[in-house]
Amino acid sequence: MSANRGATIVLNWLERSRAQRIAWLLEELTLDYKIQPFQRNANGTAPAELKQIHPLGKSPSLSIQPPEPASKAIVLAESSPILAYLVEHFADEEKKNTLVPRQYVEGKEGMLGGETEEWMRWRYFDSYVEGSLMATVQVRLVFDAVKNAPLPFFIKPITGLITSKVNAEFLDGEFRTHFGFLENQLATAPGGGPYICGKHLTTADIQLSVPLAVALGLGVVPREEFPLLNGYVERLQREEGYRRAVERVKSEHGEGFMLE
Repeated sequence: MSANRGATIVLNWLERSRAQRIAWLLEELTLDYKIQPFQRNANGTAPAELKQIHPLGKSPSLSIQPPEPASKAIVLAESSPILAYLVEHFADEEKKNTLVPRQYVEGKEGMLGGETEEWMRWRYFDSYVEGSLMATVQVRLVFDAVKNAPLPFFIKPITGLITSKVNAEFLDGEFRTHFGFLENQLATAPGGGPYICGKHLTTADIQLSVPLAVALGLGVVPREEFPLLNGYVERLQREEGYRRAVERVKSEHGEGFMLE
């Protein structure tokens, strides 16, 4: 692991993107890294320059130049595989066993059903964040953008009516379903929590931090209905690694780069 720490790590950060997850883990692992900032186009899309790094032109992406001479640079995309790769190659044994929970109960290695509850939760939430929760958040963000877009006065009431109807009849219900589920998961976390998989911060918590922070900012998480969930988001934002990542980005590139 010490040899790996000689690598040059560049986090390709598009403003208001999920790249802050990766910065948080890099801080948790106390790694040296650089931030390559990219600004969105006037219409909110990513700049073409990002496609020179990865064909889809998405953020986050991570470029790693191994310390060995003449080694080919590694380019990683999508939050989940980036987080997994960083833990695998840069975490010490203690961090590996907390950021990703132990898979099997002792004596049940490789057995069907022998997995720990912590690991089963981690495996699920690692996919749930983008597969289910973030999709609902993104739809809400799109409809809010349409509602607030500068439009002719005779069209704006129509778009306002449509977006309000979708929010009230579909998205509000979807959010309540997700938040009720997460509230229950926190209430039943192994060992009493306080994290989603148990007593230790995992990459699943880091994944969840983005859509939940956005939802909190949208005002769609009523504190009186979901107190555990709101407390959980606030707890994540107090984590030292999270705070260091936020402060670094704000100091280097301004608050506009954060997805909050």
